[in-house]
Amino acid sequence: MGERTTIPLKEHDRVVLTARLPDEGLEAGDVGTIVHAYADGDAYEVEFVALDGHTTAVVTLEVSQVRPVTPRDMTHSREIHAARRL
Repeated sequence: MGERTTIPLKEHDRVVLTARLPDEGLEAGDVGTIVHAYADGDAYEVEFVALDGHTTAVVTLEVSQVRPVTPRDMTHSREIHAARRL
């Protein structure tokens, strides 16, 4: 997995997934929002939302599984499996 980020992340920050999570229907590069930062700073609860606004997944991720969004990042569209829709 990736290295621990040096930029502190907090609730409501947008993050980029750095690892594929097939059980959740998520791919590296998907963008989510931190909805909870655990006190120890080693994990985050991250919500992933489709472009129409529905939540596709909420997962607990280790720091190494996300990175902050940067000004050089481009949002990208891809289809998700209907079975994953929450």
